[in-house]
Amino acid sequence: MASGFFVLLDDIAAIMDDVAVMSKVAAKKTAGILGDDLAVNAEKASGFASSRELPVLWAISKGSLLNKVIILPIAFLLSAFFPIAIIVVLVLGGLFLAYEGAEKIYEFVFPHSHEESEGITEENFTEEQILEMEKGKIKSAIVTDFILSVEIVIIALSTVVGKPISQQIIVVSIIAVIATIGVYGIVALIVRMDEAGYKLIKFSKKEKSIAKFIGNILVKALPLIIKSLTVIGTIALLLVAGGIFVHHIPFFHHLSLKINLPDIIKEFVVGLALGLVVLVIVNLIKKIIPKKAVKA
Repeated sequence: MASGFFVLLDDIAAIMDDVAVMSKVAAKKTAGILGDDLAVNAEKASGFASSRELPVLWAISKGSLLNKVIILPIAFLLSAFFPIAIIVVLVLGGLFLAYEGAEKIYEFVFPHSHEESEGITEENFTEEQILEMEKGKIKSAIVTDFILSVEIVIIALSTVVGKPISQQIIVVSIIAVIATIGVYGIVALIVRMDEAGYKLIKFSKKEKSIAKFIGNILVKALPLIIKSLTVIGTIALLLVAGGIFVHHIPFFHHLSLKINLPDIIKEFVVGLALGLVVLVIVNLIKKIIPKKAVKA
């Protein structure tokens, strides 16, 4: 009996070791997309009145958890009964990531005017109007999170395809929870940076003090951090997309083997190239559809 118990413990320990190793691999694979997830959510959670930032972020976080509750069972069912669908969804997600990254670079090189979004911190808004606008931004953020969550779950799942379904569930669920808590925890810190800075400045009695110096840094650093996250996220999008294409599309896999360059450069170039192709197609469709609508 005792020996059987210790064998069981040994088996459990071996499984947990496997899960730890696979979780580490999955975390590395999904790390790229988290940069963009972080930048997007930091942008979505900003622009509110100071007292409303954390409640809004909490509402988005709950929506993100619900998204993953919906996505995870579907992903596990596909993995168990139709595993090829994981690769198909992964490649389609890669095309979306590549398009998104290429579009950001295109807009940076060829900027065009955007309609300024209405702020919701204006004093002339009623409480009902502010709450209604908050609901709209929260809904938009949750929809964006759903797309990013699908990508995170599928990329994590692709690292454990072929493993026992129990290990797949544990590993991908761990990544989903860490991604949600990690991303929204960091976003909460980022959006409150300026508020913490203002408080340090306000409560600093001396004109030149360490508290006031740190407060000024926090206030000035917030927009720089948001911009840097956007740049890092764009590069990460193209690297993740390129990695998907190079590892899961035979043509690009064989082509990459013939090119003597670091993998990171090959994946970035492939991701950018296919992203530009998708961008051209999408822009053509956008131009064609209105013309047909006018003729009709």
